[in-house]
Amino acid sequence: MISRRTILRGAVAAAAGLVVPTGVAGCSHGGGDRLVRLAAGEAGGFYHAFALLLARAAAGSGVRIEVTATAGSLDNLTLLARGDADCALVLADSLVEDPDRPPAVGRVYENYLQLAVAVDSPYRTVADLRGARVNLGAAGSGATHIGEKLLTTAGVDATEVTVTHLPLRDAAAEVSGGRLDALLWAGGLPTAALNPLRLLDLDPLTAAMRERFGYLYDPVLIPAGTYPNTAAVHTIGVANLLVATPTLPDDTVGALTEVLLTHADSLVPSEAAGTQFLDARSLIGTGSVPLHPGAAAVYRRHHG
Repeated sequence: MISRRTILRGAVAAAAGLVVPTGVAGCSHGGGDRLVRLAAGEAGGFYHAFALLLARAAAGSGVRIEVTATAGSLDNLTLLARGDADCALVLADSLVEDPDRPPAVGRVYENYLQLAVAVDSPYRTVADLRGARVNLGAAGSGATHIGEKLLTTAGVDATEVTVTHLPLRDAAAEVSGGRLDALLWAGGLPTAALNPLRLLDLDPLTAAMRERFGYLYDPVLIPAGTYPNTAAVHTIGVANLLVATPTLPDDTVGALTEVLLTHADSLVPSEAAGTQFLDARSLIGTGSVPLHPGAAAVYRRHHG
């Protein structure tokens, strides 16, 4: 079987952003700062917003972060494996299923699955989507993988929907224009591109997703008013981890971990609605993914 990573290698080339030559991570750049290339996500999403805030907060820490815009989790894992990134933001379920999973720097926030349709759409449940045109995330995003699981759990066969893989903003425009029926996004709250779409309630599928695919799928609530004039919606949350290549030097990872611990307040996107988990207890909550030795040393030094 061809791996998801192999299939998605081609998507990396299409990602917007800066990628510098390999082999420079941890080296001194401009005043002795160590360069860290961080694979983020789509512009307009929380991966990208968080990465930019982290890069800003790292100024003066001895680490200079260069942010690369990508399609998302699977794209980021490919960049790490290829040596074109040193750190990445990755959905926990994408990481756990990767045989070459890199170690974690910390768990940074919760991603919310958001299955959006037009406000006047007749669709109310995932099962209703039989025969629909559905965008399951951009090619290379973690949403593509979760979307397949979500459809399977709802009893919808892949042959019963027309699936596309457009970037978020393009997909949202297609749904608003009636050319797509639904889109799936895994990200923070609120995501501006989803306004004024309507979110489907995924509560009936949460327990079944956990039973079938594991503990990584959390029952979460999108509060009323998160998007203008919207009621509360139950959905599924998946932790987001900041990971690093095993070869990234311990002192570089340690400096990055110090930024997470000491600049938590400045790492929350201004539009965020309770999606951040930047405290010591949650940062080390990476589940079965081991911490990078450089990160573990900093957590021990701060909290024993």
